This record gives sequence, structure tokens and C-alpha cells, in this order.
Amino acid sequence: MDKKYGVYICTGCGIGDTLDMEALVDVPDEEGVNCTTHPFLCSKEGVALIQKDVDDGKVNAMVIGACSKRVNFDVFKFDNCIVERANLREGVVWPHSREKYPALTEDQKDDEEHFDPIQMKAEDYIKMAMICVEKVTLPEPYKLESFSKKILVLGGGVTGMAAALDAAKTGYEVTIVEKTDALGGYAGKLRSQMPVAEPFEALQTPVVEAMIQEIESFSNITVKTNTLVARIAGQPGEFTVTFKTPGEKIPFDVPFPCPPEMLLDEKGKELDAESAHAKYLEYNEGREDILQLDPDGELYGAVVLAAGWRPAVLEGEEYAHLGVDLADVVSNDEFEMIAAKGKIVRPSDGKEAKNVVFIQSPGKDEDDADFEYCGSVTSMVALKQAKYVRNDYSDGKAYIIYQHMRTPGLQEYFYKSMQQDDGVFMTKGAVTEVVQQGDSIAVTAAHTLLGDNLAIKADMVVVAGGMVPVTKDDPIINLAYRQGPGFRDNDLFGQYADSNYICFPYETQRTGVYAAGTIRRAMTIEESIEDATGAALKAIQCIESANRGMAVHPRSGDMTYPDFFFQRCTQCKRCTVECPFGALDDDEKGTPKINPTRCRRCGTCMGACPERIITFADYTIDSIGSQVKAIGVPSEDDYDEPPFRFLALVCENDAFPALDMVGMNRIDYSPNVRFIPVRCLGSVNTIWIKDALAQGLDGCILIGCKHGDDYQCHFMKGSELAEVRVKKIGEALASLALEEERVAFEEIAIDEYDKLPGIINAFVEKVEEMGPNPFKGF
Repeated sequence: MDKKYGVYICTGCGIGDTLDMEALVDVPDEEGVNCTTHPFLCSKEGVALIQKDVDDGKVNAMVIGACSKRVNFDVFKFDNCIVERANLREGVVWPHSREKYPALTEDQKDDEEHFDPIQMKAEDYIKMAMICVEKVTLPEPYKLESFSKKILVLGGGVTGMAAALDAAKTGYEVTIVEKTDALGGYAGKLRSQMPVAEPFEALQTPVVEAMIQEIESFSNITVKTNTLVARIAGQPGEFTVTFKTPGEKIPFDVPFPCPPEMLLDEKGKELDAESAHAKYLEYNEGREDILQLDPDGELYGAVVLAAGWRPAVLEGEEYAHLGVDLADVVSNDEFEMIAAKGKIVRPSDGKEAKNVVFIQSPGKDEDDADFEYCGSVTSMVALKQAKYVRNDYSDGKAYIIYQHMRTPGLQEYFYKSMQQDDGVFMTKGAVTEVVQQGDSIAVTAAHTLLGDNLAIKADMVVVAGGMVPVTKDDPIINLAYRQGPGFRDNDLFGQYADSNYICFPYETQRTGVYAAGTIRRAMTIEESIEDATGAALKAIQCIESANRGMAVHPRSGDMTYPDFFFQRCTQCKRCTVECPFGALDDDEKGTPKINPTRCRRCGTCMGACPERIITFADYTIDSIGSQVKAIGVPSEDDYDEPPFRFLALVCENDAFPALDMVGMNRIDYSPNVRFIPVRCLGSVNTIWIKDALAQGLDGCILIGCKHGDDYQCHFMKGSELAEVRVKKIGEALASLALEEERVAFEEIAIDEYDKLPGIINAFVEKVEEMGPNPFKGF
């Protein structure tokens, strides 16, 4: 691309009133770049002005100095042009007022005592944007050689069938894989479902048979029963899937990572890379490597994971007080199977069970926790199963002892109808003992609503076991990825297959694989069917984005992807290991292999690479590094008391929007800080920090999303990785005779913008107390 540069500066929204526009225009003029100002650049006339220059061939690489790049991004979009935004409004003139930072007089402009921090910041932002435009290129979409729009659905229960039907109705080909010999899943074993129609009082017939009949009417839905997925290799748009029958062993069974104990020698020390690889090959003997594609495999574009759940097993000393070893104490799952066969009878002797106690929480002490893997579903199941008792026996009685009774939405009507039933008794309480007492079972509960202890004689007791996602026991998805066949870090969230981030429902840590139904949280049948629609839509979005060479959420539409300069690659594997989405595999030597449509474009690999060989077309080590070097660093050669200068690398997903909100609310903070938004803090390469300090900047702060168990990082691990890297940079600072405190890490949520000025100012004050960077002026 033969770049033709241009700079356009808006003077509206207070920019022209606050800044010395003549001095600002001089910045590009001094570089021989034409600069045009306009009072309302985002207006129809302003956009037309730029478009005319584009059409006339005058410009194809432009800097727009105006509002934040988060605003009017669709307005300042010009085909086949590189556009970089300099944030003069939210980043300069709105947070920093002339009341606090008066403009310089003509006499003050020429002395070595006074300086204008607002003007300095604006001029730096223009310089930084100009060098960025110079260093980046126009991205070109990555197009797959072979492409499939077929959708694979793992699981033939109601969730899987619903996802398949929704996708098929939009014209996509779908394959349902079910490990058993029939569709239907757990729902196919039920006596009844919860009521879903007014007045929400009567139980309804399960929807399974009707769904199976509808599945059979679609020619674009293929059903594979008695089938498992041996492996899924490749990437979205061209997943190569190998099927097998349950129990079968084949060469294309996915390789598994070695157990941790296998990677230690006899002295308990970690094996070196070569020995560890030998152990891996030994452990997976007879299985093809992940890079070996099955020539007989089937191509799919995306996957919906709807493999479902299994009933929790409640046993051992922890639940002994609930009588779980007694013959007539059963789980809600076992009770459902009894109900499906006919009238409710006791397992021990087949006698009628007219008095049934439903226990909804572990009880015993004052802990009000529910059983693991429970939710509103187990509350509603207890109500449904109590209805079984009342429907089977006119004189039957159901007792529900709970800590939390949850009936969301319109199911509240069902709850109210059960409250009106004289044969149903409900109370909050903690069950302290369940024992056999002759022909009956004695149940004792404390801390009831009335404050009294409760004693009940029952024919049968039902304990509300939870719905455990099957991914707790098995990866299910069997991905042929170097990071392993399952989802990484799922143990943080009980092995639910989900991003576990409220902004990204259905998404998993593997692009192109979307979770639905009870594999991502406990759900009713009705909720699972609705959930399937979302997952099917996500799968379709992924296929269509991959077909256009674009990224999926959260950088939807991004056409860049990582490019490697392999001549300098040392096969350290850091990029492969640290990628949050498993987008990179590697060969036996450790050379990375990129799978572009797996990539979410976060840039974590770029931040991880010690050799700095990974770049994106419009986001490179050089493009950010050059912006850092473009920041003006005043020294004693310029002013008697030069201002301090700081760099802030901020995440574009939380910290940058929060910073914009600070500007929108006209909240001041130190104008001596220069902000560079990055895709994710995981993309921050420590060379940027080292370069900043080496050229005399007084400090550098990284501000990103919150991480940990309640993480908010859009790219799962980026913020966490950045904090680790910042801690390790201390040695490098020591070698430069600089204090570790000159580099800081902070995390913030997008709605905590009001805390951001305090964070920035506290860092600035701390560094100012240390004094200026000794490299300043060199």
C-alpha cells in the first residue's frame, strides 16, 4: 500500500476553544503532512470533506483528532483506508479545564518556566496517532482453503434437539451426535414436565416425542446414535471430526496430557522438555498426533455442546445425617424414575408412599447452603414431585423443607398453586436427622419458620441432588488442541462448560464451540430449549464470521490475525501455552502453528513472545512502541522544572471506556499521563515498559480488567498474565537502577470510572515523591 497521509482535526465540542489550534496544526505540518480543521468533523459536511480527499486519491492513511475512537466509529470509516483516532475530546479537553490549567500568555510561551500541560497532551496524541498510522497496514481477511457451514450438535437431549431445529430452520445442515441408542436424553425418562401455560397449575406431558417427530421431518438434520466424538481437530469453518462407537479404541482418539505425576523424575523434579515429550508419546501410544488430520473425518463449521448433566451422588459421612444409606431415602433423580413407572411406591417393599418428605438442603447446622450443582431447578422439581404424590393419592401428603425456594418467572404461579394445596406443607428449615423408625422414617428439622423444631413420620424421603455437568467427568468435546482436549481452568467454576462471564453467555474458552443447557448451569427443560436458541445463533455467527475472515466476539469484525517471523522463533512455547483460547498448536520441535479462525485477536501471544516476532496487521510491537517513543519527555534542557511524564497502557474493554466516562463527567486527573489503549493487557509486551523508562518517562501503569474467580477480563486470562509479567519486570528495573514502584498494575471494572482519577493520581504522586527518572534528558 502506497500510503498518502492526512490529518483532520475537529474544533467542535470545546476542542477549538481549549487548545491552541495553530500550534496543534503545526505538529503534522512540520512533518510535511497536510492538516485540515473543521468545526464539526462528524457532521455530514465534515465526513464528505474527508471522503472527497479519499476519492481524489489525496489520502488513504489518516489521523482524526476529535472524539474517542469508541464514538462515531461507524462515521469515520472509509473503505481501504487506515484510520487512527487521536482522543482530543474525552482524553484531553473534557477532563482538563482551562480554569485549572490556564492557557499560556504570549510572554509565557517563550520562557523556560511555564508550560501548558493540556496543549502538550494534545500535541503528543497527534504525534502518537501519526506514527501509529505509519507503522500499521491494512488487514486482509484470512480465508480457509476448505470451508463447511455444517453445525455439529453434541447431545441428543432436548437442548441438542432444540439447537438442531433452530439451526436447521435457518437453512444450515446439522448433525446430532448421541451416545445412547435414542434421542431424548434425561427428559425422555420423565413422567411430566413443569407447567408452561396458564394458569401454571397442571403438569404437562414431556415434549420429547414431539421434538423427535419434528427432527425426523427435517432433511437437513442427520442423527447419529450410539456415537461418540473421538476428536475434533482444526478450527472453526473447517473442524475435522472423527466419530466412533462407545467403547471403541481407534488411532484418532484424541491424545491426553500426561498426569502431573508422570512429569516428575524419581526425585520429584520436573522433567526437561525432551523427557516430558517422550513421556507424552508413551502415554498416548497408538494415538495420532493432534496435527494429523483424519483423512476420513467429516468437516463442520461450528459446534454446539449440549451434552447435558448427570445426577449428583450424595453419599458418605457428609450426608449421613440425612439417612442416605436407608432404602427409602432416595435422590430426586431416583424418585423421578419411580414416578415414571407408575404410582409412587417405596423402593424397599413396593408399598404405597403417601407421606413423602422433600429435603432441599444439607441442613444439619445453621449453614443455609443448598446442595452442590443446585439452583431454582431443584426447587421446582420438588414442587413437581410433590404434585406427583398429590395426584397419585388423594390423601397423600408432601413436606418440602428448604433453605431457599426459588421459582423464577411465571413458575411463581405454580408455587402459589402448590401453597394452596392442603396436602402440601412447606417450611424453611435445616434437617438435623433422618432415621429408620419401625416401618417409617423419622425426619427432624430445626430453625423452621415458626422457630420450633419439626418432627415428621414419612414413608419416603427425597433428597434434592444437583445437576452435575458431564464435563466434570470427561472433556466430551475431545479437541485435538495442544492445550488439551477439554476446557482450561474449568475447575474454577465446577467444570461448567461456559465462559463463566456474564457478558458472554454460550461462549466457551474455545472459539467455535458454544455451550447450551445444563452443561453450563442447572436449568429446567424450558430454559434449556430457550438456551439452545442462543447457542445455535452463536454457532451461525461464528460460521459466517469465519467465512468472511473476521473475528467473533468480543473483537467482532476484526480481520487481523497473528503473523509470525519464524526465522527468529526459539520454540519456547510461551505463545502456545499462554493463549487463552488454544488458538496455537505446535509441532514436535515446538514451532507454533496458528489457527486463525480459533483466534480472538486479543494479542496475548504478542505479549508473551520474548523475541517479539508476533504481530497483527494493525497492532504490532513497533506500532505501540513507536507511540511510546513519540511521547514528548521534557527535561531540564527545556524547562527549569520540567513536568513529569507517565505512560498508561489501558485495556480497551474496561479501563478505556471508564477513562472516557471520566472525561464525559469532566473529572480531572493528572494531565501528565499519556494513555495508550491496548487490545488486552495480556498483549502488553514488557519491551514497551522498558523502552518508556529508558527514554526518560518517569513511570508506567497498566490498568486492566479484574481477574480471579470473579474475573471480568474479556479474554479470560489477559489481565492476570499482565500482572504476573509486571511483577517479573522488577529485575530489569533493578539493572537500570530504577525503583520497582515506577511500574504499577491496577484493575478496574467498567462501572468504576469514578475510582480511576484517584488511581491515576495516587500513582503519579508516589512516583513524584521518588523524583524524576535519571534517564530523563539522555
